[in-house]
Amino acid sequence: MEEMNLRNYAYIGDAVWELYVREKTTKITENAQKLHKITTDKVKASFQAELLRSIEDFLTDEEKELSRRARNLSIPVGRRQIQAEYRQATAFEALIGWLYFHDKQRLQNILNILEKFLIF
Repeated sequence: MEEMNLRNYAYIGDAVWELYVREKTTKITENAQKLHKITTDKVKASFQAELLRSIEDFLTDEEKELSRRARNLSIPVGRRQIQAEYRQATAFEALIGWLYFHDKQRLQNILNILEKFLIF
């Protein structure tokens, strides 16, 4: 398989994560407003940054390196605090995207670990 750039992995990872969250939320409510609120809370940058920090100990050296490289991508966000959060979120999304293409079994393992953080 041809290697993609980290931004493309993050782009796919964002979609994979949002779909995963949407699948979970549709099982708890049929109210469109609640679905939207719950989903947006779980796919926003600050939450993704928190998730990456929570799984760091579970990551392989290769996954940590990929996350580090993605975290160092330039991000078009002004303030430093928000920029740090966005960098972490981008690293999280890139990791999810990379796993989606390269190791779906490992992706499922990571999603299983992350599920405990999805308290609705």
